[in-house]
Amino acid sequence: MNGPNAPPSRLLLVTDRHQAAAPLDAIVAEAVRAGARWIWLRDRDMERAERRDLALRLRDAARRGGARLSIGGDVDLAAELAAGGVHLPAGASVAAARARLGPDMLVGISAHGADDVATAHAQGADYVTLSPIYPTASKPGYGPALGLAGLARASRLGIPVVALGGITVERAADCRRAGAAGVAVMGELMRAAARPGGIAAAVEGFSQALLPEMA
Repeated sequence: MNGPNAPPSRLLLVTDRHQAAAPLDAIVAEAVRAGARWIWLRDRDMERAERRDLALRLRDAARRGGARLSIGGDVDLAAELAAGGVHLPAGASVAAARARLGPDMLVGISAHGADDVATAHAQGADYVTLSPIYPTASKPGYGPALGLAGLARASRLGIPVVALGGITVERAADCRRAGAAGVAVMGELMRAAARPGGIAAAVEGFSQALLPEMA
């Protein structure tokens, strides 16, 4: 069973206010102006009302630039805000999310191996993030890095796979050549705000790296 919605971009910006060198709404607004078209509000450790307010600001910033906001792990909040999608934790029910959100909402789920990817495909998810592809301090506890070989195997399972974990501009093209539908980037974009024009430069760099079609 295939999910009905294609990922809106090859670049997925993942929020993390703990690494961010500027307020998240400012980072997202600048990234969208620079061409980012898909944002994942992760930041799961916020108080609910505070996270709702942030989600609302990010949704509006995304909409102004024609981008889509996926809400991490909170189906009810995604429905309340009519966000662009929801990103579920590994093991969550894709069917329940789809029933709550309807057929047009983007529904993705985290995967940490080929079995997770195959399960997501069978359940009708639109895409998976697969992590960690490279070693990264932000994805502890999920075992060794899967590498490009693991990414290539997962990308042949019939569902769009978005590579996550340790992704740099230099590695993005390798992930794409390995079969990834795109890459999810957190730290590289969150920290880029420390440099004037850094976010726009980072978005442009990743976008350029992801341009070549798969061989």
